[in-house]
Amino acid sequence: MYKLSERIIIVSDLFEQNLPVGEYGYIIAYDRNADNAFDYVIRVPKANRNFYVPAADIELEEVLIKQEADRLEREALIDFALATHNEELFRRIMNGDAEPEEEQPEEGEPQTREEFMRQVRLKAWI
Repeated sequence: MYKLSERIIIVSDLFEQNLPVGEYGYIIAYDRNADNAFDYVIRVPKANRNFYVPAADIELEEVLIKQEADRLEREALIDFALATHNEELFRRIMNGDAEPEEEQPEEGEPQTREEFMRQVRLKAWI
């Protein structure tokens, strides 16, 4: 639940009310009526109007800025990985891995009986 007077951005228009998508606004009231589909009343200064909106139609400005910064950082890392021919970094970025994977025993290498029993007991315990 957003706080009153927080700056938000309109991200969609689910009920087709001609909301100015992409514009900013401020939360001016909550709609506490349980029979109503709308959650907030927002004020959009550019349109000089108030709108009733559901929570899905709006997002905090800080969240959208953070998402955009993360996207730009990822794109810059991809460009760097391609420019330096760093295949490991490129694969980590594209697969979404934050850290390199732990080394697993190879498929061709047979497990000892004790190692197999340890893994079975660990999975049974969980």
